[in-house]
Amino acid sequence: MKLSTLALIASSLIASSNAADTTSSSTVVERTQSIIEPSASEIAVSAASAKTLQWTSDIKGKKFDRFVVIWLENTDFDQAAEQPDMAWVASHGITLTNYWAVTHPSEPNYMSSVGGDYFALDDDRFTSLPKNVSTLADLLDDKGISFGSYQEHLPYTGFTGFNYSNQETFANDYVRKHNPFILYESYTSNATRLSVMKNFTEFEKDLKDEKLPQYMIITPNMTNDAHDTNIKVAGKWTRDFVTPLLENEYFMNNTLVLITFDENETYAEQNTVFSILLGGVIDDELKGTTDSTFYDHYSQIASAEVNWDLYNLGRNDVTANIWKSLADAEGLTNKDVDTKFMVNNETYHGYLFDEKIALPAPNISATNIAGKGILPAISSVWADEYSSQVKENYFTSTTTLVSLESTLENGASKFAEETTTASGSGSKSGSNTITSTSKTESTSASVTTNSGSELPSGSHNGAAGLSPIAGAGALAIAAALLI
Repeated sequence: MKLSTLALIASSLIASSNAADTTSSSTVVERTQSIIEPSASEIAVSAASAKTLQWTSDIKGKKFDRFVVIWLENTDFDQAAEQPDMAWVASHGITLTNYWAVTHPSEPNYMSSVGGDYFALDDDRFTSLPKNVSTLADLLDDKGISFGSYQEHLPYTGFTGFNYSNQETFANDYVRKHNPFILYESYTSNATRLSVMKNFTEFEKDLKDEKLPQYMIITPNMTNDAHDTNIKVAGKWTRDFVTPLLENEYFMNNTLVLITFDENETYAEQNTVFSILLGGVIDDELKGTTDSTFYDHYSQIASAEVNWDLYNLGRNDVTANIWKSLADAEGLTNKDVDTKFMVNNETYHGYLFDEKIALPAPNISATNIAGKGILPAISSVWADEYSSQVKENYFTSTTTLVSLESTLENGASKFAEETTTASGSGSKSGSNTITSTSKTESTSASVTTNSGSELPSGSHNGAAGLSPIAGAGALAIAAALLI
């Protein structure tokens, strides 16, 4: 390969990267980080003035009226499946044998489950995404559907600190990184939303008063979720926690519960996580069965969108599969995903990985699996930013890169409309599957995700493109391939 040709490619990509930096208003964002735990006295003062809200609603869903996700931690699929208490819980529901975490470590997985992206986060640091990044809370709020979060040992309602330790043993207890909504300023800047971020004491009260929200996130502490212990401890906690709920008529009424893990433990293995669907909407004949449909954490958002006829976020929610029972009920078809070369054990080169890269705009033209468009409020906020990014070479918020061969054949400024994958002539970075794609300025060109599925940036039958990222990420990856 001639150096002059490589120089041409590099110069073109640098120009694209620089253009993205200067046209994007979202590149200048303060990234804060704190590991300071508040003192007990500070907590006591704040707790005294914290406002707690019991928020309920009754918006009927197409398959379920209430959704609950219970998070556990860092366990390989087989270890969880073979644990006796987890096996007992699974006998009461449907085991999802092809449910994937999106990356490592913990925090980006929680982030992805409500925001439709993990924005290239590759660690568990203190993260607060800018206010213009919307979440599932915005979609639910738009429809008047109540939501809330119950975090074990959260010191008080609406606590936004980094962590909270057991005040007697000083063991890890509540941690911010396991609380999805807290990672978004669009949530934490809203006092009402903070008032429904509560601890387990409030959960028991809301359950007794029959005042639970329709969308619930439940996270046990660092002991009970297996993070600082093991699956035996987490399995026993899960069985003890779920058993009375299974017998509670109010809780079970038209409720769907997902028990899942944020990620597996062994990074070198495929990042599948043991997951179970159970609840009052599960027919008796389906209890103790399995479902091999491809799911990931984005499926939580996508399923809520279809169930309650919500708008979408314009991110990875629009390409995600939904729970099979919901898809069957609505006559929708989930995509088949070839996971042979998938690993999902690394991040992509993007916003939280490299501060030179712009915050990716959502795809304002995207439609989800049910054909529903983006939330109008999101579109109005991001229209100009999206337009400026699509004028540059941009890449999906998964592990994608420029195809160098296509670039050479078609010129550094125009990329071929063809896709190669890691199973063929694509490339691999570490043990993570890489799919490469070419992209012109046309928003109808296709992109390829790390699930191996080809998706257009515009809408098509039930799926759409993902969040674009300015082309600076491709420069680093392309440069690495040249070495």
